[in-house]
Amino acid sequence: MSRPLRASPVDPVRLTRELCEIESTTYHEGAAGDFLADLLARQGWEVEKTPVPQPAESAEAGPRWNVYAGMAGQIPDLVFSTHMDTVPPYIPFSEDEDFMYGRGVSDAKGIIAAQVAAAEALRAAGFRVGLLFVSGEERDSAGAKIANLTPKGSRFLINGEPTDNRLALASKGALRAAFKSTGTMAHSAYPELGESAVHKLIEALARVLALPLPSLEGVGPSTLNIGQIRGGHAPNVIADHAEAQVLVRMVGDSAPMRAALANAAAGLAEVDFTLDSPFVRMRAIEGLPTMIAKFSTDIPYLTNWGEPLLLGPGSIHVAHTPFEKLAKKELLEGVDLYIKVARQLLG
Repeated sequence: MSRPLRASPVDPVRLTRELCEIESTTYHEGAAGDFLADLLARQGWEVEKTPVPQPAESAEAGPRWNVYAGMAGQIPDLVFSTHMDTVPPYIPFSEDEDFMYGRGVSDAKGIIAAQVAAAEALRAAGFRVGLLFVSGEERDSAGAKIANLTPKGSRFLINGEPTDNRLALASKGALRAAFKSTGTMAHSAYPELGESAVHKLIEALARVLALPLPSLEGVGPSTLNIGQIRGGHAPNVIADHAEAQVLVRMVGDSAPMRAALANAAAGLAEVDFTLDSPFVRMRAIEGLPTMIAKFSTDIPYLTNWGEPLLLGPGSIHVAHTPFEKLAKKELLEGVDLYIKVARQLLG
């Protein structure tokens, strides 16, 4: 039987500040992981640090980890989880009476702080909960994939992303494709002697932009973004190489879109699919406001951690921007909401 809830010993505003003062852009999460592991161990949690390998291009960034905290000898019924990494560039923390500003305040270090505070209160009341903080969500969910190999037997996973403290009923998938064209270098005064990889890539991307995108009632349409283009050597040189990065936010099975992208590139570019994160639907809970997450999360890679829910303070509209901020009131409301949802799920 659960005991009455007491106030958490963790100040979520202070913890958000401390976390945001640690730079942890993707591949540089090690120091944030060390900080959280030490903090949670001091609070009496049994802490595990699991290494997350670095890709070759960031091998010099140093070690990084997933951090799991639970009670010794106890199988958690519910685990709170989110990610320690942020997108670049690092933006120093600042605050005023009402808001916190800087990289990670909403995505997702404020969420880490809210989850720690909620878990402390729930643990004190006798609920069996755990905490899982992972590396690499902003790039390829590397930490989540590692964590999924060693689940703790939880029935529920509450994943934290900025949803304005509304429960997400669905989260879009993400299909990332690299288009690479090759050609023959030549002097630009004699284009007949070469073959422009840039021209071929542009033609392929024009076909991509003309593709019809699927839509799902109650969720909305898929969306497509050509986020990066690079290639060639100089304006007076026929380009022998060019590449582009394309990201499609999916509302269903990715197979038809994969085929359409490959067909658009046929004869013009090679296509390498570097990420295929599935579309996910989730449950509603009576009395809680809901939303549709147009972004992707770690949830598709944490399938062994229980039934997923997606919820957190902060707005996705300011995440990944120079204007990232989080209202202190919303952060504290997020703590209460995490506690409320956990109690409803666990009875």
